[in-house]
Amino acid sequence: MIVPVILSGGSGSRLWPLSRELNPKQFLPLVDDDSMLQGTLNRLQGLDGLAEPIVVCNESHRFLVAEQMRAIGYEHSAIILEPKGRNTAPAISVAALHLQAKQDDPVMLVLPADHVITNLEAFHKTLNVGKQLAEQGKLVTFGIVPTCPETGYGYIQQGQSVEKQTSAYQVARFVEKPDLATAQIYLDSGEYYWNSGMFMFRCSVLLRELEKFNPEMASSTAKALNQACSDFDFIRLDKESFMACPSDSIDYAVMEKTSQSVVVPLDANWNDVGAWDALWDIGEKDQNGNVVHGDIISESVENSFIYSSNRLVAAIGMQDCVIVETADAVLVADKNQAQKVKQVVEKLKSGSREEAYLHPRVYRPWGSYETLDEEHRFKVKRIIVNPGAALSLQMHHHRAEHWVVVRGTAKITKGDEEFVLTEDQSTYIPLGTTHSLANPGVIPLEIIEIQSGSYLGEDDIVRYSDNYGRVE
Repeated sequence: MIVPVILSGGSGSRLWPLSRELNPKQFLPLVDDDSMLQGTLNRLQGLDGLAEPIVVCNESHRFLVAEQMRAIGYEHSAIILEPKGRNTAPAISVAALHLQAKQDDPVMLVLPADHVITNLEAFHKTLNVGKQLAEQGKLVTFGIVPTCPETGYGYIQQGQSVEKQTSAYQVARFVEKPDLATAQIYLDSGEYYWNSGMFMFRCSVLLRELEKFNPEMASSTAKALNQACSDFDFIRLDKESFMACPSDSIDYAVMEKTSQSVVVPLDANWNDVGAWDALWDIGEKDQNGNVVHGDIISESVENSFIYSSNRLVAAIGMQDCVIVETADAVLVADKNQAQKVKQVVEKLKSGSREEAYLHPRVYRPWGSYETLDEEHRFKVKRIIVNPGAALSLQMHHHRAEHWVVVRGTAKITKGDEEFVLTEDQSTYIPLGTTHSLANPGVIPLEIIEIQSGSYLGEDDIVRYSDNYGRVE
């Protein structure tokens, strides 16, 4: 049996402004109509002995993960919530511990949630080789057959062939991201592969080697899982225990130290979509070498990536550029310097700018809201509530709200009152009044909310009850 373990903890800062900390790239449809998380799960279909997946993610992404998995048919898969990311080794350890407690030592297939692989036949064939080795007690990593002297990836050097396997090698060493000259030497040698971050091993073997080489991590993750609590399909790790765990990658914690590591070459049109230039690489290009999305007009533009989310973008006389438009931010960059977008995000965070964390449209388990206008002491939002969904019963200390229904039917709780509003009807929620909003209908409910008060931050919410476990 193969259990996919999907690591979905990244922030995707180099794909800003589309990717934001609270809605990162793995939840975005960057390549086709599916999100990258959904694509990761979908490409596993057809493998023999495939079990329900486990996803390890940040606690703040839990409802995005649950909804996107539900949309492709995974209703009751386990979702392990990290209170804060501690790199890949602790995430893989808690997944292995969870599986070992539930099943008879299955083979784990560890995959990042944000990769693109287009040659599924080659991918499945390589995974089957990895499964055979994992069942024999090997710790398998998949090395991407390099196509250029890439300086943005770590590398794995192959050693001797694994006995009875012509397509697997002992790991000679892992090496850090090289400079260009060194990367060219690696490419020319034919002995090196890009480090993909994909792995396969039995739970017991991984945990045994982790205990050997990093007992503190093994102990902390075991304690975090033993003291975890569950609600819905979420497994909430104990925060204190998990935060005490050393932060390290599985490469450093285990794979570089163990004598059981092997590398299986993977040549399946892989891309980690690490920056905008990578999306240009894999995108469908027009006659001028441009990859475009949305409402675009270009004149004398070549070899560029142009993405529009909300409005017309016109570009003239440009080569090798990236232009990305969203509702609240526009990125213009030299395509060859696309990796530096991460530095822009760091500046946004240092200035406490919301553009680093949120889009104007913010998704919640009950639907979404979008800020339409905001000035001192007032804010206007468009709120969409999914059929059958409801916001928490809550109260605000610093603001009052006026709700106008523009589509659908709203069931309102206001203090001791409960009533229904339909289109063109409204109600006023005074400051300090407990209230809730629900959609009892079969179409989305849309309301315009006008907030007024001395403080309009999202943290001014006191929840009394909630369908989604958000009451502290």
